Amino acid sequence: MKVLIVESRKCPREAEIDGSLESMQKTVGGYIQAIYPFEDEIALVCDDESKLKSDTEWNRMLPETGDIIKGTFFIAGLGAEDFTDLSPELMEKYRQRFWNIELFIPKPNGLMPIIIGD
Repeated sequence: MKVLIVESRKCPREAEIDGSLESMQKTVGGYIQAIYPFEDEIALVCDDESKLKSDTEWNRMLPETGDIIKGTFFIAGLGAEDFTDLSPELMEKYRQRFWNIELFIPKPNGLMPIIIGD
């Protein structure tokens, strides 16, 4: 399955995973959680418990949800009953969407993002 992997402090990269639960869990580093914050037929798959782990870095802001994703996540296409290849068009769209690296500085009222562009 072709997916777009987004890791903390790195630009997104295209990858091939076998689509098994084990490979998805290995990719995100824990139990998977799928969220659907975008209008496109895609899923953002992340570690369900990442915010509980102190050794996991903040990754990217999601203004669509008012939240910040912590840890590695990937974007996959949606099939009839499961995840599927991300189309080339959506691969490029979300590569651009998550291209800038975001670092986060703790502030008294939350986290402040610093965006690192190329």
